[in-house]
Amino acid sequence: MSKRVLAFDFGASSGRAMLGEFDGEKITLKELHRFSNDPVSLNGTLYWDTLRLFHEIKQGILKAKLNGGFDSIGINTWGVDFGLLDKDGRLLESSVNYRDDRTTGMLKQVEKIISKEKLYEKTGVQIMEINTAFQLTSLVKNQPSLLKNAETMLMTPDLFNYFLTGKKVTERSIASTTQLLNHKTGDWDFELVEVLGIPKNIFTQIIDSGTIVGQLSDEICHELGVKSVPVIAVCGHDTQDAVVATPAKDKDFIFVSCGTWSLFGTELEKPIVNNTTHRLNITNEMGYQGTTNLLNNIIGLWLIQESRRQWAREGQEYSYAQLEKLALESEPFKCFINPDYPAFTPMGNIPRQIREYYEKTNQRTPETVGEVVRCIYESLSMKYRYSLNLIKEATNKEYETIHIVGGGAKDGLLCQMTSDACGIKVVSGPIEATVLGNVAIQLMAHGEISDVWEARKIIEKSANTKTFKPVQGESINETQAKAYERFIKIMHEK
Repeated sequence: MSKRVLAFDFGASSGRAMLGEFDGEKITLKELHRFSNDPVSLNGTLYWDTLRLFHEIKQGILKAKLNGGFDSIGINTWGVDFGLLDKDGRLLESSVNYRDDRTTGMLKQVEKIISKEKLYEKTGVQIMEINTAFQLTSLVKNQPSLLKNAETMLMTPDLFNYFLTGKKVTERSIASTTQLLNHKTGDWDFELVEVLGIPKNIFTQIIDSGTIVGQLSDEICHELGVKSVPVIAVCGHDTQDAVVATPAKDKDFIFVSCGTWSLFGTELEKPIVNNTTHRLNITNEMGYQGTTNLLNNIIGLWLIQESRRQWAREGQEYSYAQLEKLALESEPFKCFINPDYPAFTPMGNIPRQIREYYEKTNQRTPETVGEVVRCIYESLSMKYRYSLNLIKEATNKEYETIHIVGGGAKDGLLCQMTSDACGIKVVSGPIEATVLGNVAIQLMAHGEISDVWEARKIIEKSANTKTFKPVQGESINETQAKAYERFIKIMHEK
């Protein structure tokens, strides 16, 4: 008999419930429920609508029941954000969005306590002010009463698991996004926690991905009319689920989990934390079955998504296909941006921010929508080339293939630009990598699949992929090289 598992995949702008069915050879997916994930601004704070998102989980469970039932549940989300519970297990406030400005300036505050070098040495994590460590530091500095009333901190996927089971634990991959996990011990760095003034009692036991958190609670079963099934801690951070689903054949490969963010990296047996990785500011994130993913966090298709929303606010509605067509019709390499420029992170008028960036860096200002979109795509592909060089320097390895998985895998223009910029083959797909990885980990927990390499073979047979090769030619290579030189110069301008 086939095994059926229910996967919830939360992104920064939407979420969905997907039913994964395994017949022993292939995994098939069925989308049961899709919903928006809209941040809520209230009294100067940007929140996630946590309770509504849990309501959507319930709707997904109901729809799965009507579609023949399921054998387990797994939940993955974005990283770094969390919820706080009081001594009675009640949520103190809706989770705050990492795009909220409460962490602005927190890096300087933390540097007064511990150097960036020591912080990286302990955690091996790319230093970004959105990280959980800085969010908690902002509470220590500005909202100590909230922390005083907190009994437990749970990362977003662990919070939803708690709502379903009543069990308070933290899955390892999501814990590694906090900048509070010690890369040597694989446990919370309580020395660092104490130095930052964060209460130690709020941290829970860390469990490996693939562990059963608990059973669906009697309360939920009674409310929804479903049987109790295990809730499995898949890789809580969606990037790590995507890596599990990357259909790589070689041990050494590059992946790009491409969505709102682009996570560009490679899978390793253990972390690399040294002067080189610190200088390059790349992160070591815990993956499935004890692996480490050495990666660079890059603002990704958020730039296209938020620009499209702004144009819609101005009365110009474009499909993604139309934007790609406009970009193709525009002049190549006219201008560049650094995708990770801080002004591009918050919600708002990204096209205006891009225009201001052009003026700041003394570039020709794009005059059309197509030119803006082309600039974003070309800048992302150049940032991928830059990241590839970082990974090669850190690992002292060469790579033959880049796997682009996630929503960006269906963007043929970005895939081809990436192949051209990096000069190596790009394999795009699966698009549903985070869901497939979620499903595969549940199936491994059930004993249906032996290990991650078997899972990757099954996923390759289950999903469509497409190969892109770099366009060759002396003049083309020279043009790419000159464009990359310009990009690097612009990227490093303050």
